[in-house]
Amino acid sequence: MADVKQAVRERYGAIAASVAESQRNEGCRGPAASCCGLDGKDVISRELYDQLQLGELPEAAVLASLGCGNPTALVQLHPGETVLDLGSGGGIDVLLSAKRVGPAGFVYGLDMTDEMLALAERNKAEAGATNVQFLKGEIECIPLPDNSVDVVISNCVINLAADKGQVLREAFRILRPGGRFAVSDVVVRGQVPENLRGELESWIGCIAGALSEDEYRAMLALAGFSNVNLEATRVYSLDDVPIGAWQPSEPEREQLEGKFISAFVRAVKPR
Repeated sequence: MADVKQAVRERYGAIAASVAESQRNEGCRGPAASCCGLDGKDVISRELYDQLQLGELPEAAVLASLGCGNPTALVQLHPGETVLDLGSGGGIDVLLSAKRVGPAGFVYGLDMTDEMLALAERNKAEAGATNVQFLKGEIECIPLPDNSVDVVISNCVINLAADKGQVLREAFRILRPGGRFAVSDVVVRGQVPENLRGELESWIGCIAGALSEDEYRAMLALAGFSNVNLEATRVYSLDDVPIGAWQPSEPEREQLEGKFISAFVRAVKPR
């Protein structure tokens, strides 16, 4: 899966560079998917944050938001807590979380893409956030000690990982007892045809690597989590999602229609 990881790095690095360039030229004033170099498949990342939230943030953080949900809406963050965002991109969820945990709290953002990290640092400076740190690394090997954070969030990133079980084990490791796992992710109801699993464009578009609902629950339980809950938030038509060069037959299209969803996935590390 090295080719998938490299493709993800290149795609999201290009998006970050495009957002940065648009800011320099002051020529981009819309969602990243419509003006910053994606392929037009913007249904997944559309209208995830309310205008009040967006008004709190640097414009570049908003433009670089490529998630499938709003993880800051699925967990109550308390002043003084420590939060980690897996695959933090331009920093939108990090900056929103930093406001909620307050100056006594702290928020880490972890990303493997240099361009996204550079963009996030600029957004951090523009927002004046002093309780934020962006880390370079991969979500399969989180560069934080055991039992060091209260909440793990993520926005449409875990589906991109080749070894999702390892990601969930790492999240469990760095959470304190009683800590919460609260992510938005693309999930499939049932199984994905192997023809689609092999499409690189579909992988980096958050579809081919999506876990099924049962797989997600089982992997979280195997990692040690309890109170696992999965709540569908959006249902997508097959026309809304990238399927690469694969040409599904009519029966295959019917089989996949409405099977891809965005979901809130929650769990707790037992005390």
